[in-house]
Amino acid sequence: MAFDHPAVDLSESFKAYDVRGIENITINADVALAVGFAFVEVTGATEVLVGGDMRPSSQEYLEAFTRGVTAAGADVVQLGLISTDMLYHASGVLNAPGVVFTASHNPAGYNGMKMTRAGAVPISSDSGLADIQRLAQGYLNLGFLEAVERPGDVVQRNTLTEYAQYLRSLVDLSAIRPLKIVVDAGNGMAGYTTPAVLGDEVLASLPIDIIPLYFELDGTFPNHPANPIEPANLVDLQAAVREHDADLGLAFDGDADRCFVVDEQGEPISPSAITAMVAVREIARAKAAGEATPVIIYNLITSRIVPEVVAKAGGRAIKTRVGHSFIKAYMAEHCAVFGGEHSAHYYFRDFFNADTGMLAAMHVLAMLGTENAPASELARQYSPYVASGEINSQVDDQAATIATVLAEFDPGVEVEVSTLDGTTVAAADGTWWFNIRPSNTEPLLRFNAEAPDTATMEWLRDSVLGIIRS
Repeated sequence: MAFDHPAVDLSESFKAYDVRGIENITINADVALAVGFAFVEVTGATEVLVGGDMRPSSQEYLEAFTRGVTAAGADVVQLGLISTDMLYHASGVLNAPGVVFTASHNPAGYNGMKMTRAGAVPISSDSGLADIQRLAQGYLNLGFLEAVERPGDVVQRNTLTEYAQYLRSLVDLSAIRPLKIVVDAGNGMAGYTTPAVLGDEVLASLPIDIIPLYFELDGTFPNHPANPIEPANLVDLQAAVREHDADLGLAFDGDADRCFVVDEQGEPISPSAITAMVAVREIARAKAAGEATPVIIYNLITSRIVPEVVAKAGGRAIKTRVGHSFIKAYMAEHCAVFGGEHSAHYYFRDFFNADTGMLAAMHVLAMLGTENAPASELARQYSPYVASGEINSQVDDQAATIATVLAEFDPGVEVEVSTLDGTTVAAADGTWWFNIRPSNTEPLLRFNAEAPDTATMEWLRDSVLGIIRS
């Protein structure tokens, strides 16, 4: 089986956790074909799930990947149009490995692959992705791959209804008070999954009035990038929530595995607060089922409200490094019921330890729908501290700059220093902390801080950034 184009350098698109490249430049149909063949060799799969998002090239790449898988002798179940968490659901329920073609929140012109082993176990660079890259690069360099004598078969399967039913089995929204919500899908996959899960497209209606924003699937993203972590991409949602006097606003990224929330005033609710809210519900559910001390995972730049709330609710909070591979590994190791990150990735034991923005949104709706208080009041209960947000600084020498910060920063109080992920400096009395982490791909230092009030946070931010940027 010959390739149609000159070999592409896969080091430009293979990342630590997935594949992201520029359509028809650093990723193309030949790459998908070669990766499909290599995927079977590395995983030993006899059946592979394959789906794609709404990007213009996803169907072409999906078909090429299918040819690679079947040429290696494995069968393919084509799932068609799917979000990333739909892949995790299918992989978990069907106990099969799979891939979804998506570039998540990346802008138009990009595409990529997120891969999983059977049971939604993630594949990253240290658990098979580097091996897939090496084998696929070899085939691309040769210009062909040798197909087996008996290629695999291809069948089609639509799992949207099963996915919606599964999520609804985890969070019952049928008895909540009526809620009006605005959902900004950003022309991404939430425009496909929201009507199925929260609407009445495939299941019975819920007491939720959905006002849709940009539900039309369009991988060119004509309205705004499907990257709601950027404040500019929340503006339309915030305006619509106020205009329609809605109870809540939800914004999903392009592949719908992350969800951001704004209250009835259009103000963002931090992912740390969402993590704390969901943790309370998941701890209560686990304890009701007889679990003595349910475990919650959070990363080190998540607000300290999370471990405080977890302890108060009778759970155990375990801190990890930033990055979904660390969260998922800790979820499995500690049989954690839930995990959350500052980036709005939310992981659930009952969802195969995988992340799903929709299930997190359902928990928030359930909490809001069983209380009379507005979302802003709910958020205040879980947002007692002031955070800086992530601030990047370009530096020539990351290690030397961190050393300079440690030498020159003098808060006038006793501090504790941790090197779990970058360097975290915290007041010994627990009142404030900051973290500086080197970027793995750019000459940047990433700064995050949290304090009990705005003045202290601004002092921390300005003091440390002043040293970093001097």
